[in-house]
Amino acid sequence: MYTADTCFFHPQSPYPKHTITIVTQNRLMFDLFKKKPKPEPSTIAPKIVAADAIITEANVESIPDHVGAPLAAPSVIIVDEPIVKSAPDNLGSPLITPVAIITNEPIAEPIKATVSKSFFARSFGSLFSRNPKLDADLLDELEIALISADVGVKASAQIMAQLKKRFNAREFADSKQLLAALRQQLMDLLAPIHKPLLINTEHKPFVVLTVGVNGVGKTTTIGKLARRFQLDGHSLMLAAGDTFRAAAVQQLQIWGERNNVVVIAQGQDADPASVAFDALQAAQSRGFDVLIADTAGRLHTQTHLMAELSKIKRVMAKLDASAPHEVLLVIDGTTGQNAINQCRAFNEAVGVTGLVVTKLDGSAKGGVLFALASEFGIPIRFIGLGEKPEDLRAFDPESYVNALLPQNL
Repeated sequence: MYTADTCFFHPQSPYPKHTITIVTQNRLMFDLFKKKPKPEPSTIAPKIVAADAIITEANVESIPDHVGAPLAAPSVIIVDEPIVKSAPDNLGSPLITPVAIITNEPIAEPIKATVSKSFFARSFGSLFSRNPKLDADLLDELEIALISADVGVKASAQIMAQLKKRFNAREFADSKQLLAALRQQLMDLLAPIHKPLLINTEHKPFVVLTVGVNGVGKTTTIGKLARRFQLDGHSLMLAAGDTFRAAAVQQLQIWGERNNVVVIAQGQDADPASVAFDALQAAQSRGFDVLIADTAGRLHTQTHLMAELSKIKRVMAKLDASAPHEVLLVIDGTTGQNAINQCRAFNEAVGVTGLVVTKLDGSAKGGVLFALASEFGIPIRFIGLGEKPEDLRAFDPESYVNALLPQNL
């Protein structure tokens, strides 16, 4: 396998070099002056994959002309970003050329592939294998495991109260029935917060304000949300309101260039409320469907910075009394129980209406979502499973619990 620096691209191509990488299994030879015959068409019946699927490997019959035809028939195409079917007319042409992807490989469930590696999944898998016998000791270890996995004291007590009540009533014949009851308790805890984010078309633009502490991934989440809304057919604008962190404005502008999205920005150390006001005014005059506003990361313990968020809301309300229509709090999934304190402080300051829990592909234990659900009941809109744009997934309680705690351990 050759590395990316051995690959060549057409010098006139308008598409980013990271979009498609061509790799050959045999010797990589290019003749820039001599054309080679096209490879014979494959006889394998193609299977068309949805545009938003994660493609890691594919067998293709031909390469788009703009990439430049290699002399050796390519055997692998690696696509770093999902293929865009089409973009709304008012957004301009998409950055990635729409092409059909043909593959015979099964698509792995991303939530299961990521969350099943968490501390929660590992600890409970070993717990039931070590304690096949149903007794009071198993229940005690179960409670300790819940608290250790960041489920929190309140949520753990809630779950264990029901399980112990049924255990004392002799409703469980064995540990398998206890496992089934635990799974149901976890799903019941998450069910009330399963409310996907829907764009209300009565508001134009629909304003999304993102908040959170430093380093949780707000700007990256905005870029992924922009791509998601764009693929849903919405025209959108971004407001670079993080004027404090170095290069934060440039980072959001790069996301805007990747997704062909307009970004409203001012200089470093500009007033973030002023940026939000200008962006909302521009989005209203130009008829955009969605406006996503970034804000600087701030510790929830810094009251003067929290007051700044309230100012942004008040300034937006001068143009639209109902704005912002969604306040997304981005939480690092590795934070643990400190996420409770963050959520409480931001909710008091700006009235959080939705949560995004990121970095679940790292060292996150996986149980903090249950703690947040028990403590606040604020809908979890999305979860972050990786760095790619398609790794921002709409939260689904059943898929999440199945990944953490399979039916058969």
